[in-house]
Amino acid sequence: MSNSGSRDSLTKDFERFKRALPRDFPAHVRDAYRINLAARYLGEPIPHPIGKGSGQLSLNIGQLETDAEAGLAFGVLKTLIAQDSAGDQSMAAWAIHETKMKVERRGGGWTVTWKGRGWDRSFDDYLALARAAWDFTRAGLLLTVPSVKYHLPRLNEPFRDDEYAFTTHALAHACGQTPLLLEKDFSPTLAGDPLADEKQQILRWLREVPAKIRAHANVRLAMKLMNARFDDDFQLEMVEAASQADTLVVFNRLFDSTTCVAYGGPELSDRNLRVLARLTPGASPRIRNSPVLATSRAVG
Repeated sequence: MSNSGSRDSLTKDFERFKRALPRDFPAHVRDAYRINLAARYLGEPIPHPIGKGSGQLSLNIGQLETDAEAGLAFGVLKTLIAQDSAGDQSMAAWAIHETKMKVERRGGGWTVTWKGRGWDRSFDDYLALARAAWDFTRAGLLLTVPSVKYHLPRLNEPFRDDEYAFTTHALAHACGQTPLLLEKDFSPTLAGDPLADEKQQILRWLREVPAKIRAHANVRLAMKLMNARFDDDFQLEMVEAASQADTLVVFNRLFDSTTCVAYGGPELSDRNLRVLARLTPGASPRIRNSPVLATSRAVG
């Protein structure tokens, strides 16, 4: 198809589908533009790469039903805060109901800012959601992936292995799948916490967390990386340090330490696209063997 033909087709499709895409839009794109949108997430085939990241829009069955009906390819569940067998949570500060969304201008564009944390209901409620979500996956309606925030120690402290063991075992049992598909969340709010003040501390987490999780179940692991409070070079160091993950989700929203909210918009887009350009295969010898990259709220 010529460039002018492509532009004409895109213009017509924009008018035709501006309110709703066709149900099988991957087939339409394949037939009209000769582009195959098929992809993989955590090794699982998906018809296209459009899905929903973890957040307040993925915390109940009704939302998953809506996602499946809308034709999304995958949905990552709201982030569970890990606990040990006694119910203790090292990251309990994230297990609070503190969600506030606001659409507003920021810089030269628009963003949705929010002050939110992780799952604030019971552990058993999350396991029930994970079981129901797995039913969607098993039926081929929507690939679903639980998300977890596990203990992150300071540089000279040990990991709380009992927290990793209890939570990972419970999710593996609830989902009943082998391997367990799982996302480890390094959330944007973590960037504003004193825990993330030291570069070597962050790099240690990224290197060691995959083995800590896999010690307790057969897991295919995605790690969602935050935008740290350092420069672009450190973002690349984070990717390299996380090479034991099966998939990387890069990079989630920026954190405003003054207002204590996560935000997107042009500033986020500019930074992420700049770093992603440097992650192009072959661009640097350091990252040639890095895992598959995905984006979640990366440029919005």
